[in-house]
Amino acid sequence: MLEVKWSSLAEITLAEEIDFILRKWNLVEADKFVLLVYSFLEGLAKKPEIGIFNSKLNCFSIVISKQTTLYYRILESEKKVELVLFWNNKQNPTHLKKLLR
Repeated sequence: MLEVKWSSLAEITLAEEIDFILRKWNLVEADKFVLLVYSFLEGLAKKPEIGIFNSKLNCFSIVISKQTTLYYRILESEKKVELVLFWNNKQNPTHLKKLLR
């Protein structure tokens, strides 16, 4: 089992996703989303290869919900999974490429 390492960008983008859910829906839906994220992270720590590797972006991605994708890297030498960012799938993908560089 690998350790999960949060980048500052991952922390910020998760907070933005939660804020978006709170504004669009309600606290109950935001809580469901947080539980879903942490459930995914448990699975990711056990089997990090479950995501899809994108060689152009040099990271893995996994869809957490219809609206959100998690981008991460496997740091094998450190035995960690580094969470890079949480991405709202309705955003412009050009912005995503800039964030992942």
